[in-house]
Amino acid sequence: MSPVTTKTIGPLHLEDLEPHRFEDLVRQLLYDFRTWRDLEATGRSGSDEGFDARGWEIVGGAPPVWIGDGDTPAGDDADNDANDRQWLIQCKREKSISPAKLRSYLEDLPNVEQENLYGIVFVAACDFSKKARDTFYDVTRQLGFLEVKLWGKAELEDQLFQPKNDHLLFAYFGFSLQVRQRSMKTTIRARLMTKRKAQKALTAFTEILIRDASDERYPHLDPDDNLPEVKRRRWKVFRCAGCFYDGVYFTARRSFAFLDDDGVHWDIAERINDAIPHNDPWRIEPQNRSDEDWKIRTDTMQKWDALEEKNKGWLETFFVLPYDRILAIDEDGDEFFSHPHVYVAPFGERGPFADYCPIKLENNEHWNKVQISPLESTRIAFFDRAPPEDDISKNFYADAK
Repeated sequence: MSPVTTKTIGPLHLEDLEPHRFEDLVRQLLYDFRTWRDLEATGRSGSDEGFDARGWEIVGGAPPVWIGDGDTPAGDDADNDANDRQWLIQCKREKSISPAKLRSYLEDLPNVEQENLYGIVFVAACDFSKKARDTFYDVTRQLGFLEVKLWGKAELEDQLFQPKNDHLLFAYFGFSLQVRQRSMKTTIRARLMTKRKAQKALTAFTEILIRDASDERYPHLDPDDNLPEVKRRRWKVFRCAGCFYDGVYFTARRSFAFLDDDGVHWDIAERINDAIPHNDPWRIEPQNRSDEDWKIRTDTMQKWDALEEKNKGWLETFFVLPYDRILAIDEDGDEFFSHPHVYVAPFGERGPFADYCPIKLENNEHWNKVQISPLESTRIAFFDRAPPEDDISKNFYADAK
């Protein structure tokens, strides 16, 4: 199967933030980390003495103990009920930090006992290797910190993508997941509403007028009759085939088909297209229609009618109009075309339709339906083929891609 492309969010460019803005982001993420009596932005002064931020955590009656990866040594036995815990916050806006460089940063920190420090949060705009993380926990334990946290790029992104921090994601990086979710919810609701209206108004075998809502020439063709018909108007009548999961189906081609008993081989009367609507006021009839065309149709129908029900069927190719491209549905039509009108977004290279055309090749037998995959390699010569200069067959396979 072909790979499926999905939309995702790229990595956050934390390293592109201005240094003080990176410190601001970290400090604002820390507000929910603990219950703080005070959280100071000491790094903004320029002479921070090793503190990018400093916080005092309000604590209860539990004595301090080491909290980190690895062994858990016992902490001091002193009662800390009445004393806040002082935290050191260090921020490094770098693309990479090796274990050796991380060690040097930690060894340059203020003296833990002298500053009466309890814990440290070391934050960087890069990912840390396992060796770097092991180094961090070893060195901070040796320095005397009782609780330590190492936040790399992955930890920061995890926090920023939480709903409670969506305002920070928008403030620092310019997009909001909650806004995207609301937009997606609105899109889905609109799609379902359109689908329900289409199911009510656009029934199978009904002739429907599809209109480019931006074409103000309606209902009159472009006066330049030298233009091909497709350029003289951006509206056309199609026969509806029904509403499905991916949109409204309209029959592009419908040809008499032969299905062999082996369930593999097949053929179609490619010179006949029964999908052409009977009620199209703007359709320009071809000038070269002759008695021979009617004879071809009569001979083909006789040959097809002589088949058993299990061997005769139809090959149908469908245009798919996605629900998202439908702007409005007028169920009553107007004095020029009294059947439903479907207003769509401006036409592209394939008009308003999706870039694929489903195909169905099925026999007419009611109780024993058989479908065959219409591969060119399994097609046989049962009906007369179109002459080489006739592009009907080529167009059929182009639409079927």
